[in-house]
Amino acid sequence: MNFFDWREQRGEKADEETERLAAAVIGAAIEVHRHLRGGHLEKSYKLAMCRELELRGVPFGCEVTTEVCYKGRCLGVERIDLLVGGRLIVELKSVERLTETHRAQALGYLAVTGLRLALLINFNVPALRLGIKRVVNDDLTAPTKPG
Repeated sequence: MNFFDWREQRGEKADEETERLAAAVIGAAIEVHRHLRGGHLEKSYKLAMCRELELRGVPFGCEVTTEVCYKGRCLGVERIDLLVGGRLIVELKSVERLTETHRAQALGYLAVTGLRLALLINFNVPALRLGIKRVVNDDLTAPTKPG
């Protein structure tokens, strides 16, 4: 069984278009990391990712605001680093290591947007493959963003 079959069996796969966008984002992140390496501020990586996605023709929004609502009341808005193709959340980090707090943040964004997949990308690593984590919204009964 290959990795993609294994991921699908575990329920960690999103729809085909979201997976295509995720692959494009990972390719862009590898290119950014190849040029900048680790050690910069998150803002620098965010700007570089925006430029790389733009060059590749990948549709995205940067610092996209999303409403956080609870039981019919809007509590305020939060900013998602990148929203790719309206389907994929990308949270960029430049930290020593990704933690469960970072995963919880991504899960929270998935919950309020009703989306299935987020990528956590930490650029402060020697090899980028060590800094990429997929976060999947397994709770298909979670309320989706009102709209």
